[in-house]
Amino acid sequence: MSEHKPYRRSGRRGHNEHLLLALRLTPKAARDAIDGIEISDAGAGGVGGSDPGAGGRRAVLKARVRAVPEKGKANAAAEKLIAKWLGLAKSSVSVTAGGKSRIKTLQLDGDPDDLAAKLDKAIAKLD
Repeated sequence: MSEHKPYRRSGRRGHNEHLLLALRLTPKAARDAIDGIEISDAGAGGVGGSDPGAGGRRAVLKARVRAVPEKGKANAAAEKLIAKWLGLAKSSVSVTAGGKSRIKTLQLDGDPDDLAAKLDKAIAKLD
């Protein structure tokens, strides 16, 4: 895989730090699953690794959930799926942007270095 990563640090160093994760969510799927990384031209709200030479392309994590996109059900299912996938508390994962869009930004609360390591390890297992 390239150096594109679907996440970035946010918050001031040492104060209220967290990671922001770009997610492309497909609702009404046959099963809940993480499908890998996609390099997308969609801006993903400025989240994810971007190579200046790649024309603004961004990495997003692809996922699907069985929940329907009504009244936040698919967003809640995505939060639960990501939390379980990374071994985090459900309360540590929240949709912060793109609530009604396929491309979402999720905030992962915790130590950014630890979260980045967990994400890198989980992503490597997808390849």
